[in-house]
Formats: sequence, structure tokens, C-alpha cells
Amino acid sequence: MELTEHEWRVLEPLIPKPKVRADRRGRPWKPARLVLDGIIWILKTGAPWRYLPECYPSYKTCHRRFQQWVNDGTMHRILTTLVKELGVGLSEESFIDGTYAGAKKGGGVSANLVPERLPKS
Repeated sequence: MELTEHEWRVLEPLIPKPKVRADRRGRPWKPARLVLDGIIWILKTGAPWRYLPECYPSYKTCHRRFQQWVNDGTMHRILTTLVKELGVGLSEESFIDGTYAGAKKGGGVSANLVPERLPKS
């Protein structure tokens, strides 16, 4: 999902400017709009971060910025604005799908309920 010009104009003021090191070293930050597009793609699809398409910045960059924005409250402001002011199809309600949750060796008793996984001997 890519933000429209109107949506970006509304959301841009909510995103903090990147901090620049005093010595001006380091890589330049990826544009916030591209990163936000990548984050929204992950939120809408529910895909793991590593499957973020190549048209967005690296999944590590998007995930790191997502964590930053969650911790400082930026993501909450962005999602609230998307839903309430712009009417974008994200919801305040979320669900976790537990259809498949692998367990480590020695997991709970329920791990033995699948007949195909029972010991053969």
C-alpha cells in the first residue's frame, strides 16, 4: 500500500525529523514516507518483516523505525489519524492468529496430539 499525496500531507507532520549526529557521520536515513509505506504494508498483510517487498527500504530499516515510532508514540498518532481523520481501512482492533505455533522440543502435552508426529517405535 502506498500513501496518497493527501494522506502523506496529513501524516508527515506527525513523524519526527531524524536525528543527525554532531560529526555528520553515518548513512543518510531512508525517506520516512517509504518506510511508513513498508510498515503499513506489513500491518495490512500480516506478513513477517523479512517478506517485505524490495520496493520498500530493507525490512530491518522498517522494523527498526517501527520500533522507534512505537516507543515514542508516533505510531499510535499515525494509526489514529489514518483511521479517524482519513478513514483508511486499518482498524483499532487486532487479532492474533494462532493456527500454527511451533513448540520447542519438550513442549506441552498438546504437541503429542497430532498422530503424524507420534514416535513410530
